Amino acid sequence: MNNKEYIFELSQRCGYTQDNTQKYVRCIIEKMATKFDEGENVFIPNFGTFELKNRMERIVVNPSTGQRMMVPPKIVLNFKPIASIKEKLRKSENE
Repeated sequence: MNNKEYIFELSQRCGYTQDNTQKYVRCIIEKMATKFDEGENVFIPNFGTFELKNRMERIVVNPSTGQRMMVPPKIVLNFKPIASIKEKLRKSENE
C-alpha cells in the first residue's frame, strides 16, 4: 500500500477529505519526529512502540574484498508491535 492508497482508505473510514487526512497524517509524523529528536520513544496504543536504540561500534567485512571496516556507533529507530499484532503475523506466516 502506498501513501496515496493509505490516505484514500483512511479518509473513507474517518469521513474526512483526502486533503484534511493528509494534513493530519503529516502532523502526526512531524510530532513523532520531534519526539525522536528529543530522544523519546513513541507509544501508540493498540499498535506498538517506536523506540530509539543505540547501535555500538562494530567491525564488518566486505565479502567481495575481505576488507575489514569499522562502522561507527549510531542511533536507530526500532518498532515493537503489541502482542496481538505479533500473534496475527505468526498465524498468517504459518498458513
